[in-house]
Amino acid sequence: MPIRIENFAGKFGWNARKYFPKLASASYLKFQFLTRGKVQQDYIDYFMNAPEVPHPHVVNLETINRCNSTCEFCTANKNAEKRPYARMSEELYYSIIDQLKDWNYKGHLTLYGNNEPWLDTRIVEFHKYARKQLPDCFIFMSTNGLLLDIDKVKSIIPYVNQLIINNYCLDMKLHDNIKEIYDYVQAHPEEFKDVDILIQMRYLKEVLTNRAGSAPNKAATEKVIKETCLMPYTDMWITPNGKLGICCCDNFEVTDMGDLNQMSLKDAWNSPAYQKLRAAVKDGRQNYPFCKHCDFIDAGLRMDIVNDILKRTGINKQKKIGHAARGNLCGSLRDKPGGRPHGWTSLLVQTGGHPTGNGQRAAFMP
Repeated sequence: MPIRIENFAGKFGWNARKYFPKLASASYLKFQFLTRGKVQQDYIDYFMNAPEVPHPHVVNLETINRCNSTCEFCTANKNAEKRPYARMSEELYYSIIDQLKDWNYKGHLTLYGNNEPWLDTRIVEFHKYARKQLPDCFIFMSTNGLLLDIDKVKSIIPYVNQLIINNYCLDMKLHDNIKEIYDYVQAHPEEFKDVDILIQMRYLKEVLTNRAGSAPNKAATEKVIKETCLMPYTDMWITPNGKLGICCCDNFEVTDMGDLNQMSLKDAWNSPAYQKLRAAVKDGRQNYPFCKHCDFIDAGLRMDIVNDILKRTGINKQKKIGHAARGNLCGSLRDKPGGRPHGWTSLLVQTGGHPTGNGQRAAFMP
């Protein structure tokens, strides 16, 4: 079926997140740091020793910096928002997409960051242009679904490979409008055969990571995090004003990796600020002030990406963590011009991670 519902660890996981939120968060993060460290380090070594700086694998392009939800773990929730309102100019948006085309970008693209993409009334047209310019790119939308109806779903699916609906709630039930979408897609699967629709059941008050000290419901830790982090090596994080931050955890634009109003996309990815960050973080977060107390780790999408690269380059012979079949799916996608084969389905896992990947795993196409 083109639509499904996932709830990480089922009812047990839900109750753990609901009744023992801090313990659930701490246990999950400890496990991820213990099991992911070597793969992260192997990929960073590969990145730093590459003859040319590798492309980013995920471009997060935030076109508006507002959200309409009240997720307690997120600095962008409408009760905690402190950022000045910003909306990306159309000129800047089209320039970024055109530069990605010129860069021969074939990775992941999401017009989403610390926000709700449907608050931007241009979002469908923006996706349409991105699909036209980047036919081989894996485009996914992540939304809280509060503004969604079946007509909006139909309007966006020609331009995305994947639609992720995060059903944030307190009672493990679908919102009425999301239930209507689910029922309609179930009844009309032929209309949605070329898109993967995932509904993730999310607890509205869950505790995730401290997001470098900015999470509203998790205080910054005094502990220095000595593990490294993939984000500076895999993700390009673009805010509505054209500034590049380190990652999803820099919601308040504390860091400055480059300004697309003053430099090209490629130059920004290779900027001195990025080089300094990567040189520091490769040996541990303790070497970079913004990152040293941050306990964020992505165990879904980015780990799939780096495992795939390490396997193909022969650097890492271990089996990929997660779904073993994904490599074959990626191969079939790469072999098809246009990048959207009939019936394409990505593999996803709800990891309880940050809303930037929202803990989801989108399929990877290098």
